[in-house]
Amino acid sequence: MNRSIPHRGEELPVVALLEPIHAAGLHILRSHTKLIELTGPRDVRLSEALLACEGLIVRSTPIAADLLARAPKLRVLGRHGAGTDNIDLEYAARRGIRVVNTPRSNTNSVAEYVIAVMAMRLKRIPEAEQVLRSGGFRRDHGSLPGQVQRAQLIGREISGSRLGIVGAGAIGRAVAGKARALGMHVRAFDPFLPDDVFVQHGIERVVDLRALASESDVLSIHIPGGTGPLITADIIAAMPDQSVIVNAARGGVVDEVAMLEALRRGKLGGAVVDVFRQEPPAIDDLMFQAHNLTVTPHMAAMTEEALKRMAVDISEAMLEALGR
Repeated sequence: MNRSIPHRGEELPVVALLEPIHAAGLHILRSHTKLIELTGPRDVRLSEALLACEGLIVRSTPIAADLLARAPKLRVLGRHGAGTDNIDLEYAARRGIRVVNTPRSNTNSVAEYVIAVMAMRLKRIPEAEQVLRSGGFRRDHGSLPGQVQRAQLIGREISGSRLGIVGAGAIGRAVAGKARALGMHVRAFDPFLPDDVFVQHGIERVVDLRALASESDVLSIHIPGGTGPLITADIIAAMPDQSVIVNAARGGVVDEVAMLEALRRGKLGGAVVDVFRQEPPAIDDLMFQAHNLTVTPHMAAMTEEALKRMAVDISEAMLEALGR
C-alpha cells in the first residue's frame, strides 16, 4: 500500500515495538510514526514506552492485563503473527483497544514446514541419521540397505498415505493443497467452518475427530490454544499403529504425556513438536528423551519471506487502525 510522506510538523502517533521485526516493516513504521524500538519485554525503557504509546506491536510475548494497564494511551495492539492467544483479549475489549494481526502472512511457510517434517518422519530420516552418525552401520554387516532393513528403519511413501487435518483454517487448507499435490488422501475436522469452505477447497469433511484419527497415517494439528488438549489419550489410541502426529499449532493442544507413552510403546511411529506449553522447554523435558520425536524451536513460520510479510502486514494494519 502506498502512503504519503507525512508533512513537516505533522503530529505522528507513537508506536512501541516490543521486539525487532524485519527491516521492511521498520521502514514503514519509521516513516509514519514516532517509533520506539525495544529489544524485548525486559528492556529498561518498556515502562516509559507504554506510558507514551498509542500503538503497540508484539510477537509471541504474553501480553496480560497488567501490562496493558500500564499503557493508558494505547488504542491499537498489533500481533506480529497469526494467532492472538498470547493477548488478554477480554481486557483489550473492555478498554476499547483494537487488536490486529497477520492471519495469512506465514501460511505458506508453516504449511511447507508441516510437509517437510511429515516427510522426514514417514521416511524415518531422523532415526536413520542418528544411527549412521553414531556408527550403528558396519562395513562387515552387509549392504547398507540390508542393515537399514534389519534396523527396522524402513520408511513409507507419502503418495497414498492418509493425512488428517485438525483445523481447516488458512494453514490447514494450505497443508491440504500441498499434500494432495503429493498424492496424499486428505480429510479434515473443523466444527467451526461451514460445508462450503470444504467444498471450495476440495477437502473431505469428517465431523468426528476420533473417526478422523482412526483413519489417518499422519495427523496434523492447526488449531489455536485452548484450556486443555484436544488430541487426548483416547484420540491417540484410535490412531493406526505407526502413525505420526505433527503439532505446529500451539503447545498444550496435544496430551504430551499420552503422546510420549504412545511413542515409547511404538503405537506411534513418530511425532513432530514445534510448539510447547512453556517456551523454551526445560532442558530435562521428557520430550527430549524420545528418539522418535522431532522437536524444533517454534520455527515453522521462521522463513525470510514470512518474516518480511508479517512485518509489512502488521505495520500496514497498525497504521490503518490508527487512521494513518
